[in-house]
Amino acid sequence: MSRQEPRNVPPIDEWSRLLDGRVAVVTGGGEGIGGAIARLFAQHGAIVEIAEIDPARAATNAAAIAESGGIANAHVVDVRDQADVDRLRAGVLDTHGRIDVLVNNVGDYRPLVRFADSTPESWQAMYEINLRHVFAVTQAFLTAMIESGGGSIVNVHSVEGMRGFPGEPVYASMKAAVAHFTTSLAAGYGRQGIRANGIGTDLTQTPQVDYLRTDDDHSDRWESWAPVGRLGWPDDQARVALFLASDMSSFVTGHNIPADGGTKAGGGWFWSGENQRFLNRPPVD
Repeated sequence: MSRQEPRNVPPIDEWSRLLDGRVAVVTGGGEGIGGAIARLFAQHGAIVEIAEIDPARAATNAAAIAESGGIANAHVVDVRDQADVDRLRAGVLDTHGRIDVLVNNVGDYRPLVRFADSTPESWQAMYEINLRHVFAVTQAFLTAMIESGGGSIVNVHSVEGMRGFPGEPVYASMKAAVAHFTTSLAAGYGRQGIRANGIGTDLTQTPQVDYLRTDDDHSDRWESWAPVGRLGWPDDQARVALFLASDMSSFVTGHNIPADGGTKAGGGWFWSGENQRFLNRPPVD
């Protein structure tokens, strides 16, 4: 094959199962965005290895995938624990001998501590849950991915790492670090068959960030809050991850895609239905 030809890209008429037979590890794959990614990958033929700290969530999603005809295995893993990461690596590689797709999805803004009240302990907690494990899990599988011919790494972070976030600058800094790690990883390992891309999420309904936790009906406000005019769902993020994991994005690497309903692009502008124009402050009730 010429170096100028695309690698391992199937004809378009074979793209109905975009990950057929590929081994995909999804961290935090029990529910929320990670759960949706695991299910969609399985629908597209991947053998999904779910790494999840909660045994019930891991088992429930793996069972749901199996019931729908997919293949998934559950691993109870705390990705902050190096021994658990090593055990995950051994389990996946001993079973399959390779890995084709890695999704680093774990992250959390909690415990939320405002910076003026923060401590070295709270900074360390933010580091462990949002950044260190991305290094650890990626390093654990990188060599095996290269040896098996390459693959795709998808890092799920946050739009807060791609814009100013007044709520918690330490959290935002960790997400920004994941985004730059992604870009730098792509630049350094692309010639060895590795593609790396990130997803900057926002306004997505999950158990962790529950926009529907009150009885208030905010349906009339989403037009102002998000340029797409609606709340996001885990499946919205999963479809972006599928694109980045599959050969449909074979010429895409080193990018961080804001999957945020347009909030980053909107840049502080709010739509006022009453005035039928944009305002640079929230509309007043």
